Amino acid sequence: MTIAMSTMRVTTHLLLIALTQLILTTAILVINFHFFTRGIKALLKGVPNMDTLVALGSGAAYLYGVVVIFLLIFADPTMHALYFEGSATIVTLVSLGKYFEHRAKIKTSNAINKLMQLAPKTCTIIQNGQPQVIAVSDLKIGDLILIRPGDIVPVDAEIIEGNGLLNQAAITGESLPITKMVGDNVISATTNQDGTFTCRATKVGADTTLSQIVTLVEKASNSQAPIAKLADRVSGIFVPIVIMIAIVTLIVWWCVGHDFATAFNFAVSVLVISCPCALGLATPLAIMVATGKAAEHGILIKDAENLENLSHINTIVLDKTGTITTGALTVTAVRPLQNNLSTINLLQFCASIERYSQHPLAKAIVTYFNQQHGEYLTARNFTEVAGQGAKAQIGGRNLYVGNAKFIAPYLHNADKTRADALTQEYAAQGQTPILCATEDKLLGVIALADTLRTDSVAAIKKLRDMGLDVIMLTGDNTATAAAFARSVGIKKIIANVLPAEKYQHVEHLKAKGRRVLMVGDGINDSPALKAAHIGVAIGSGTDIAMDAAGMVLIKNSLNDLVTALQLGRRTITNIKVSLFWAFFYNALCIPLAAGVLYPWLQLSLNPMFASLAMSLSSLCVVVNALTLRGFKPRL
Repeated sequence: MTIAMSTMRVTTHLLLIALTQLILTTAILVINFHFFTRGIKALLKGVPNMDTLVALGSGAAYLYGVVVIFLLIFADPTMHALYFEGSATIVTLVSLGKYFEHRAKIKTSNAINKLMQLAPKTCTIIQNGQPQVIAVSDLKIGDLILIRPGDIVPVDAEIIEGNGLLNQAAITGESLPITKMVGDNVISATTNQDGTFTCRATKVGADTTLSQIVTLVEKASNSQAPIAKLADRVSGIFVPIVIMIAIVTLIVWWCVGHDFATAFNFAVSVLVISCPCALGLATPLAIMVATGKAAEHGILIKDAENLENLSHINTIVLDKTGTITTGALTVTAVRPLQNNLSTINLLQFCASIERYSQHPLAKAIVTYFNQQHGEYLTARNFTEVAGQGAKAQIGGRNLYVGNAKFIAPYLHNADKTRADALTQEYAAQGQTPILCATEDKLLGVIALADTLRTDSVAAIKKLRDMGLDVIMLTGDNTATAAAFARSVGIKKIIANVLPAEKYQHVEHLKAKGRRVLMVGDGINDSPALKAAHIGVAIGSGTDIAMDAAGMVLIKNSLNDLVTALQLGRRTITNIKVSLFWAFFYNALCIPLAAGVLYPWLQLSLNPMFASLAMSLSSLCVVVNALTLRGFKPRL
């Protein structure tokens, strides 16, 4: 009687513990029920994934615990091996790992969040001649916005009155403020440090530069790199194999004489230890961190595939004008060829005619003349021949300004020869000569050249030092292109290229097996940017070029291209390291979980510890990915 009472008390005690664990575990599983819905759904579709392993491992442990309770009540009061703690721990630790992943995502987007906070919520517009404060969200294209000192530009706009000193560091990374005048464009989220101006809204809402930056970074963070697809394919094979190993483990241990509880322990441990969370975290987390880091450096990467492709690039194709150079022409030499003619007189003759032209060369000459504070002469009967030159009457004489072909009909043979020689001389120096003549003599030459970006030479050297093949693609003639290429350290050129031919040259390089990255800024670069493995647009370029490109260099600096390539290589290395350790971990731990060492060393893994080990492997991958936040370019 006493023994029976004692046994009943023990059974009651065990049952109370078991029911308590059942209630607590059920609550935890209900909170984390998404693992089961996603995991079982994937299994039924024939594409088991990480959630499938979590659901099977945790679910099997839970169901086994329920069976033990029934046995405890109706059959065997001494059986008390419960796995509720393992079931609860599995989903809890996996959820904890996903929490750390979520925290990592939040940290990754900090730079973007800070940038978004720079945009003002309200602004002042001019309506019916009076200032009025409205919400930025209510702005429409064409609205006139008043910007005072200290104001933040709410949207992209064009200055129509006044001037300002704009701090653009948040958007372009430029450390020094830029003076903006009438006709200049201003960018959303930039700060006006001095001056007052009125600007007309040109882009509002999702079309502003700030909104596009945020959209591109979010798109890149959520996109999937090819290497991630490899991990998915491996997981698709790996998960069914693990399930089979777990089943075989259960059968083998039960058949060799061990009790079901021991066999079940090994099987559940296999399921849990094999959960490839680390495998799934490795790529997306690294991609998110890297795209956020790129944005901090003024590099917009539109999708993850471009980020991965950066590590495979071996050929860099650079458009010349607007990419290696600023695209802004400037006068480099004023050379009179007559003894009674001064440099200012020659410049005055040319500028007085060229001020009626819209050609970029003409505008550069006029701008330079204005800087000399000279006075224009009266020019009559202005006539222009597109792409060649212009003529007009000054002081009763006909004057001609243009290239050697344009002025040749008005020169004696000796001057024709001299004009050709001057053209070749300046072309060999990478400059464009504009000749000035009367009807019977050559007066002089004005040379112009595109302004080289301050960091182009250093960036090109770094690209070559990285083992990359750098090619310049330009419409200049071969002599001019060769001279310019020498000055910036480029050994390979493709010259005399028409805009439509750029695409063909990129395709030709690809056909030769080259992995091509093309950098350009103009509309005519768009087909080539699209054709390249990676198209990179200069931030100051056209909208069409930026739409066609897979990356945008906001600061207009080729040094940022070097940074992007270094970041791309570092990211892929980071992913490969994480994938290696994830696979190595599974290869090492699955046999241990299956009990291979148990017959000799009595070494086994409880499902709870297996879950902990699995979560620690995921944590290692998270930590490895977050090391990318410490990336600094080697410049």
